[in-house]
Formats: sequence, structure tokens, C-alpha cells
Amino acid sequence: MEAIKILLVEDDAGHARLIEKNLFRAGITNEIVFFNNGQSVLDYLEVDGLGQGAFQNLLILLDLNLPVLSGYEVLARIKADERMKKIPVIILTTTDLPQEITRCYELGCNIFITKPVQYDEFCNAIRSLGLLLSIVKTPYIGLKNL
Repeated sequence: MEAIKILLVEDDAGHARLIEKNLFRAGITNEIVFFNNGQSVLDYLEVDGLGQGAFQNLLILLDLNLPVLSGYEVLARIKADERMKKIPVIILTTTDLPQEITRCYELGCNIFITKPVQYDEFCNAIRSLGLLLSIVKTPYIGLKNL
């Protein structure tokens, strides 16, 4: 079983480091590939070099407020593409507006998580996400072996 690669799309470098650190504290040791804007992750996904079936081993943590292309645009493009639509996408953002949450689920996100503003709460939320990732299953393979 090939390990799942986590694509972290986050333009705030401090948030990206905290996410990585707290996922690791929760026991998640998978490779994390960082992207600081929406276009860069789509460019990565659309590269022919990923190979057949490569989308089966990905999980995306996606912020909504991104430069170049917003998280909404990234989510819509991923879920509209037959090759990529089954990639699990977890929205990880600061907004908690009901209309934004609804919009993301309508676009096809799998999970929506609001990043807490307080440092300790942020760290706890990400560690909890890591624990969730250790037991959740995807259409392709189990994330248990992260």
C-alpha cells in the first residue's frame, strides 16, 4: 500500500508550520507538500508526470483565502475533473460563516474545519484533525497507515 501524500495549500507560512507540527504530534508522518497559492497546487495536479493512479494517494488540506486562485476555485476545479474528483479535500480556513460552509460542501468538499484564532485552540484542532485522519477511510485506501 502506497502512503498517502498530503497536499497542504496554505499561504500563511506560520499556519503551514503549525499544521505540519501538530499533525506530526498526532502521529501523522506522511510526506506533506506545501503550496502557497491556488494555482500552484492545480499546476502540480495537472502535470502529466504524476502518472496513472497517482490521484489515489493524495489528500488535500485547502485554505480558502489564497492568492492567484481562491480555495473555492481550486475546490471547484478539482471536483469537476473526472480524474481528481475523488481526492479527499478538507477545507481548513478561518471563516465560520454558514453560507461559506454551505458553499464548500456544495462544491464537493469532504470536511470543513474552521481554524481557531487562539494559538492553543489552533494546535488542538490540528492534532484532532490528525487523529481523525488516522482512522478515516477514503474511496481508494485507508488513511490508517498514515
